[in-house]
Amino acid sequence: MNVRIFAFKMGINRMKKELDIITFDADDTLWENELFFRENEHRFCELIKEYADQNQVLESLLKNEIKTLPIYGYGIKGFVLSMIETALELSNNQISGNTIKEILELGKKQLSYPVKLIDGVEDTLSALQKDYTLVMATKGDLTDQERKIEESGLKKYFSHIEIMSEKNESG
Repeated sequence: MNVRIFAFKMGINRMKKELDIITFDADDTLWENELFFRENEHRFCELIKEYADQNQVLESLLKNEIKTLPIYGYGIKGFVLSMIETALELSNNQISGNTIKEILELGKKQLSYPVKLIDGVEDTLSALQKDYTLVMATKGDLTDQERKIEESGLKKYFSHIEIMSEKNESG
């Protein structure tokens, strides 16, 4: 059983007196997500290794992701655009069209990965739903998040699902 879920279950009795609503994030709380980004980072490093070593690639990619976050937002599509920008920068605009195509294919493939629930999530949601109102509040690309929510089979546990571009007080 996932350590987070076990700890959560252990605290339920104390929470019943204080909580009516429990809000969950989705990516990496209900299902795996970050691991796919790390896999594609590794593949990306292999694709452009003639222009920079792995550390340089990852450092440049992170800088581009942070710089473009306000423009592209969170998610796979922004990640792919950041990989393309990084490839162009590190190659001094010499990257081949075929390599750009391969980067795009990495993103398309990632957008079609099946949703892999974190162990124990469905049992936990089922148990909590009996005593609490469950809400999902997640951020990211609307189309991709909707796909993952639908594919996860978890929609039935939540009374409300909110997908936003950023999680902050102003929305």
